Amino acid sequence: MTKTTSTLTPQQQALKNDIIGKINRHFGKVIEEATPQMIYGACALTVRDRIMEKWAQSHRQVREEGSKKLYYLSFEFLMGRLLCTNILNLMQTEDYEAVLTDLGYSLPEIAELENDAGLGNGGLGRLAACFIDSLTTLDLPAYGCTLRYEYGLFRQKIVDGYQTELPDTWLEHGNAWEVARPEEAVKVSFGGDVSTYWEDGRIKVAYSNERTVLAMPYDVPLCGYDSKIINKLRLWGAQSVTDFNMKAFSAGDYARAIEEKELAGIISKVLYPEDNHTEGKELRLKQQYFLVSATLQWILNEFEMRNGTDWAKLPDKVVIHINDTHPTMAIPEMMRLLMDEKGLGWDEAWEIVTHVFAYTNHTVMSEALEKWPLDLFRRVVPRLYMILEEMNRRLMERVEAFYPGDKGKHDWMAIIAGGQVSMANTCLATVFAVNGVSKLHTEILKADIFKDYYMMDKERFHAITNGITFRRWIANCNPELTALINNTIGKGWLKDSEKLSKLAEFAGKKAFQDRFDKIKRANKKVVADYIWEHNGVKINPDSIFDIQCKRLHEYKRQMMNVLHILAEYNRILSDPQYAKSYYPKTYIFGAKAAPGYKRAKLIIKLINSVGELINNDSRIEDKIKVIFIENYGVSIAEKLVTAADVSEQISTAGKEASGTGNMKFMLNGAVTIGTMDGANVEMYEQVGDDNIYIFGLRSEEVDARVRIMGNDEVKYIYAQNAALRGALEMLINGTIVPDTNLFMDLYNTLVFGDYGQADTYMVLRDFEDYMKTHEQISKDYQDRPKWIAKQIMNTAMSGFFSSDRTINEYNDKIWHLDPIKS
Repeated sequence: MTKTTSTLTPQQQALKNDIIGKINRHFGKVIEEATPQMIYGACALTVRDRIMEKWAQSHRQVREEGSKKLYYLSFEFLMGRLLCTNILNLMQTEDYEAVLTDLGYSLPEIAELENDAGLGNGGLGRLAACFIDSLTTLDLPAYGCTLRYEYGLFRQKIVDGYQTELPDTWLEHGNAWEVARPEEAVKVSFGGDVSTYWEDGRIKVAYSNERTVLAMPYDVPLCGYDSKIINKLRLWGAQSVTDFNMKAFSAGDYARAIEEKELAGIISKVLYPEDNHTEGKELRLKQQYFLVSATLQWILNEFEMRNGTDWAKLPDKVVIHINDTHPTMAIPEMMRLLMDEKGLGWDEAWEIVTHVFAYTNHTVMSEALEKWPLDLFRRVVPRLYMILEEMNRRLMERVEAFYPGDKGKHDWMAIIAGGQVSMANTCLATVFAVNGVSKLHTEILKADIFKDYYMMDKERFHAITNGITFRRWIANCNPELTALINNTIGKGWLKDSEKLSKLAEFAGKKAFQDRFDKIKRANKKVVADYIWEHNGVKINPDSIFDIQCKRLHEYKRQMMNVLHILAEYNRILSDPQYAKSYYPKTYIFGAKAAPGYKRAKLIIKLINSVGELINNDSRIEDKIKVIFIENYGVSIAEKLVTAADVSEQISTAGKEASGTGNMKFMLNGAVTIGTMDGANVEMYEQVGDDNIYIFGLRSEEVDARVRIMGNDEVKYIYAQNAALRGALEMLINGTIVPDTNLFMDLYNTLVFGDYGQADTYMVLRDFEDYMKTHEQISKDYQDRPKWIAKQIMNTAMSGFFSSDRTINEYNDKIWHLDPIKS
C-alpha cells in the first residue's frame, strides 16, 4: 500500500507519479496491487527512460564530433545489478530512496529483486565492467562487446559440502536494460570449404558448404557518474538464419536441414562450456569466432556509413582492445573481412590491422596461454587458418632476422607450431600495444614468457595497474561510509580519487575512528545475519572477520588458509593458555571452482567439512567459525567487502597478475594479509609497512627454492613444523571425515607433489611465516585505536586503485581517445 505524505519535493513527486504510471501502463495494475517485482520493473523503466533521452543526445554528439571510438572485446562483463548503479550515476539516489520509502519500500529491498547478469565469472569480467563504467564517467566514447549468454557460468549449490552446478537462469524475468537491434543483425559462418581463384589479377576467395547463424545484437546503455556521454555494452545472441533449411531438406539432407538451427541454439547458450572434451572445445572456439566476426562486421559497417571506404583511416577512428586471449581471432578475422569482403590486398590490410588492435595479458603462467588444436581450428574456421598460416610464415621471417638460426625461439614464438595455434603469439605478432595489469606482472612478462617478443620491440609493452570503480565498490555498496567520507572531506573524491588521501589526517582522531568503527560493525552485523539466514550458523559480529573470496585455484592458496585454521583449532584444544588468550575469528570463504577442476572442487568440500567439524565442536567455545558462502558473485561481494577486517590475498608470489578483490576490500577499510604478488606490491607502496601484513617468498625466490632445494626442503618443513604436520595429517587420519582417502589427493600433492614436484604453489614453504603473521594480526586487532587507524589508512590510500586512473593511463599510453566536448 502506498503511504500518503507531504514530504516529497516536486521533483520527487513527479518521479513517484512516473513510477505509478509505469505500474498502470506496463503491468495493468494500480499501485495498491503491485508486487515488489512490478515495483522493481517500474523503477527500472523510469531510469531507462532518463538514460534513453541522454543516450540519443550523446549518440548525436559523438557522430557530429567524428570521435574515435574504443571497442573493448571481452568474453566477460560481470556487471552486477544495474538499478542502484544507474540511479547513483544519474545523481538520483536520494530521490528514489524518498519515493520508494513513500511507497512503503526501500531501495535496497527493491534492488535485491534484480538478477545478477550472467555475463562473467570473476576478476576478468568485473574488471571489464569497471572499465566501461570509468570510460563513460570520463566521457570517452567506448563500447563493450561480448556474448548474450542465456545462462551464466553456473549457479553454485553446496550439497553435502560439495559444489553442485545448476543453471544460472539470469534472463528468466527478462533484462530490463537491453534494447534489441534486429536491423543491425549480421551473419556468421563456420566450417565449409574455401577455394581460391584469380580474377582481374588478384586472388579471390570462394566459400561453400559453410554453416551460418544470425548474430542478433542487444544493446545495454551505460551511464557514467555525472557524465555527459552514454556508452553501451553490445551483447550478441545467436539465432537461426531460417527456422528450417528447406533446400537441404528437399535434397534429402535431413540432418543438414536442422543443423544450423541447432548450432544457433547453443552458440550463446552458456558462458564457458566445459572444454575437457572435443565437443566443448569446438563450442568454445565457435563462441569466440561468433563474437569477433559479429563485432568486426558491425565496426566496419559503422565506419563505412560514417567515413566511406577509405579504410586507411580506420586506425584514426577505431581502436579495438583484446581483453585476454579469448577474442584473439578478431585479428585474422579483420584481415579476412578487409581482404575478402572489402577488396584490400594483404599489405594494405596488414597495415590497418597492426595499428588497430591492442592486447591485455592477464596471466603469468605459460600453461594458461590459450592454444587450439590445429585440426579443430582448421575445420571450424578454415579461412582464418589460411590467414594465420601466412601470418606465421611472415612472422618466422622476422624472427629469423632477429634470432638467426635459433630453432627453439622460432617454435616458442610461432603462431602455428607443435600441432597447435597460439592465441597469445597471434596477438604478440600483430598488436601495436601489449600491457600487463600490474608493475610486477608486466616485469615478469618482459623478463620471462614474452621476453623474446619484448626484445624485438620494447616500445610496445606497458605496465598499467588494474583499478575498480569507486561508484559501485563503496558509494553503492557502503553508503554509510561514503556519507562519512563526504561529510569529512567533501564529495570530490568520487571523480578525483586522489582526494581520498585527505582522509589520512583523520586516521588517529578518536571521533572519526568511533564513527568509522561503528559503520564497520554494522556492516559485519549485516553479514552475520546473512550467514544465519543462509548457512544456519551464528556469528559473533565482534570477532575478527577474515575473508578470502575469489576464484578457487591452487595458486590462490585457499588450501594454506584451511591448514592454518586447522593448526589454530588444534592449538586451542591442546594449549589452555593459548585458548584463553585467543581472540575469536570468523573465517569466511567464497569461491566457485571450474566444473572440471576436480582438485579445486575437493578443496571446497574440505572447507565445508572443516567448517562442520569446528562450528559444531563445543570445546572451542565458538572461538573459531568457518563459513563457506554459496554462489559467490558481485551482489554477495558487495556485502562482504564492507564487513571484512582482514582481506586474504595470499597467492603464490609471481602467479597473480594483479587482482581486483584486494582493491575492493582495501577501499572499504579491510587490512590485507598478502604476499608480494600482483597489485599487492603497489598496495604496499601506497599504505606502507605499518598498514599491511606482507609475508612469504618473493617472486624471484619461488622458482629458486624449487630449483635449488626441491623436495628436500618440503621433507624438512614437514619434519620440523609440528603445527603444520598436525594439520596435514588431519586430512588423512579420519578426524575431518571418516573416509581417510577423501582428501588423500590434497595431502599427496602438497607432500609428494604432482610428477615428482612437491608443494608446487609454496603452501608448505610459506606456512610458518603465514602463521606468525596471523598471530601478529590478532594481537594488533585488540589494540583498537591502532587497528582502526590501519583500516582508515587503507581507505585513505586506496585512491590510486580507481579504475578512472587506470583508464586515463590506457588512454594516454594506448587508445588516444578524446572526451566528448559537451
